[in-house]
Amino acid sequence: MEPFVTVGGSPVPLLVDNVDTDQIIPASFLKVVDREGLSGGLFHGWRFLEDGTPDPGFVLHQPKHRSSPILLTGENFGCGSSREHAPWALQAWGFRVILGLGFADIFRGNAHRNGLLTVTLDAETHRSLLASIQADGDAQVSVNLEMQEVTLPDGTASSFEIDAFAKHCMLQGIDPMGHLLEQLPAIEAFEAGHDGRGNGFSIQKDAGTS
Repeated sequence: MEPFVTVGGSPVPLLVDNVDTDQIIPASFLKVVDREGLSGGLFHGWRFLEDGTPDPGFVLHQPKHRSSPILLTGENFGCGSSREHAPWALQAWGFRVILGLGFADIFRGNAHRNGLLTVTLDAETHRSLLASIQADGDAQVSVNLEMQEVTLPDGTASSFEIDAFAKHCMLQGIDPMGHLLEQLPAIEAFEAGHDGRGNGFSIQKDAGTS
């Protein structure tokens, strides 16, 4: 997993509330074993017309948004099923950060474990950012995970919350298994002192118990 550094760009506005994981990546694409291949299914139902041709009006098909690492969404993004393919597909497209008014808990957990940062903005900051994007389609935003700040186009900074363990893993570029492997020296030291009789500890029963 790539360590998270400061990410900047012009956010892609997809201002839809309650976007579920089946809309993010339809079930028909879950058979793909290569994560990179999931980019073709991202928002498939919205990106293509009935005849199968790309919808030129969909925001991801607009040239100025094709390479942005930041997605701006509405409320309750990532609801629905728990499929981990949803953050995989977003990452495969090139997104590193999703800004929104709220995220489904399971989606947020899956995203953070895979290095995709979700940032919940307060309503005023969200409105301000949207207004900036509407006024200037190239308005730039910077997201600093170490400082836990989003710098808006006008230069103001808005702080955000994130679980400390998720932050540590993303900054280090590791997943929970990678974190466990970091503890290998301590684990090996413990094993070296293991005497085979109750992990080196003795347990005394209280008087009167059997």
